[in-house]
Amino acid sequence: MSTIAAQATVVAALGGGDIFRIILAVLFALVLLKVGMSVLGGFARPVPEPPDPGELRKVRLTYRCSICATEVRMTMANDEVPEPPRHCMEDMDLVTPVDDI
Repeated sequence: MSTIAAQATVVAALGGGDIFRIILAVLFALVLLKVGMSVLGGFARPVPEPPDPGELRKVRLTYRCSICATEVRMTMANDEVPEPPRHCMEDMDLVTPVDDI
């Protein structure tokens, strides 16, 4: 049996509407594969380099003085977890929850 005859047999068995559905399904699968690969590629990007030393970073840390209960919110710092500020001649206590750091 020649290849043309085999193709004709497949076309006759499937019918015109079934071929259209198969082509549509293959195109949909390719689009879905392309979108999925681009989403996964987004997760594979490397972590950005840390800023240069001395450059300020955004932080949201709250400190409390253990002596007078004064609270301070730090919004910019030169490190991700900076040294605590001093108040009443003592280091202040970090009261920000660990999950928020």
